[in-house]
Amino acid sequence: MIRSVVAALLLASAAPSAAQTIAITGGTVALGDGSDPIANGTVVIRNGRIIAAGDRVSVPAGAQVIDAQGKWVTPGIVAGFSRIGLSEIELGDDGVTDDKANGGPFGAAIDVAPAVNPASSTIAVNRADGVTRAVVAPNAAKSIFAGQGAVIDLGADMEPITRARLFQFVEFGETGASTAGGSRASAYVLFRNALKEASELRRYAPSISSTRAGEGRLPPEVRNPNESREYGPDARRSEDVMLTRFDAAALVPVLQGRQYLVIHAERARDILNVVGLKRAYPSLKLVLVGASEGWLVADKIAASRIPVIASAVNDLPASFEQLAATQSNVGRMRDAGVHVAIGMIDDNDTRYLFNERQYAGNLVALTNVPGATGVRWGEALAMITSRPAEVLGLGREIGSLAPGRRADVVIWSGDPLQVTSNAEAVFIDGVQQPLDTRQTKLRERYKDLSRDVLPEAYQR
Repeated sequence: MIRSVVAALLLASAAPSAAQTIAITGGTVALGDGSDPIANGTVVIRNGRIIAAGDRVSVPAGAQVIDAQGKWVTPGIVAGFSRIGLSEIELGDDGVTDDKANGGPFGAAIDVAPAVNPASSTIAVNRADGVTRAVVAPNAAKSIFAGQGAVIDLGADMEPITRARLFQFVEFGETGASTAGGSRASAYVLFRNALKEASELRRYAPSISSTRAGEGRLPPEVRNPNESREYGPDARRSEDVMLTRFDAAALVPVLQGRQYLVIHAERARDILNVVGLKRAYPSLKLVLVGASEGWLVADKIAASRIPVIASAVNDLPASFEQLAATQSNVGRMRDAGVHVAIGMIDDNDTRYLFNERQYAGNLVALTNVPGATGVRWGEALAMITSRPAEVLGLGREIGSLAPGRRADVVIWSGDPLQVTSNAEAVFIDGVQQPLDTRQTKLRERYKDLSRDVLPEAYQR
């Protein structure tokens, strides 16, 4: 008996555990690696991981079979840049938010992981639209160094952190200039000074060449500044330092190339300054975010091998650092050889991450616009699945349906890059997720009320 996706899920007595074997059969399968969709494909999940995916995949004996005929099956969306889980709703300048610390003394040492709220209503809404993982960064407050960002999952549980302290986030451009006293020149001086102060603590660390990433003999406060009690007697610093000791210690992994340095820059000149950092500090693992004018210097970015998490559809001169913005930006950078993913910095990045699939669809549509530069369908999907993971070194863990990856899988009613398609089933680490949200619960609560229980104003 052939069952629809919805019927199969309704018949399940409970959400499947990660230990179950699940075979999703008959759907159009997109691997998320840039390749074209596969008709009549099969995806097999076991123990929370992808076992196999493609058109010649056997269904294991005893597997729970979900018939996805007429549906699309893809990796979950990986939001390339966001602040989801750090803010519920904006309530003006006095709103409750954990994405920035305007009144605190710390910058680089801030770690967003303890502040991520997995019960946020915004996480449920985005999960219901196929977003399964997100890159989460702090907002800059008093320093160009905003703090340490994480990758999270959007699962319906209280353990959202996939990787904590994965990167340090820095603001260049207009925002960086504002926090650095009013000029870009000041921001660059502060940046170089911060790295110099951090270098005073490097004596604790073995050389990168003799140590694998993430290991070493660093004292606890250098490995994780937020768990430190005090520095040892040898941690002496210059008298004219500007950073707190925790902030300086937090930048040591950046200097060593053990932590990514994600820099927000939009203007072409600012982007070239970031490219220049690669020459001045060859150990830095740099990632560009935003890059609205990246197409103007795409050859330089490609030569530097710095990956970009771009804003996909910036096409208006919204500021003086985005005068050359164009929707062809992503396509032109991609054609120049830049490794590009899609993010949503400063674009409702606390709530509307599901817009990324619409943005990816727009990039595909641009291939049909005379004079514009878009990307192929498979590449567009990769830009919101595997590419963000690869940019931050997690490509072997999340973002695609390759064997061994975490089983973040979405079954769609149709082409996921079309806004008319809906997520009918979402799995994170092989576990089926609830798709109800505060909005759907309110709809169910009030849609069938009889007139006699409605307020008087609704009875006329």
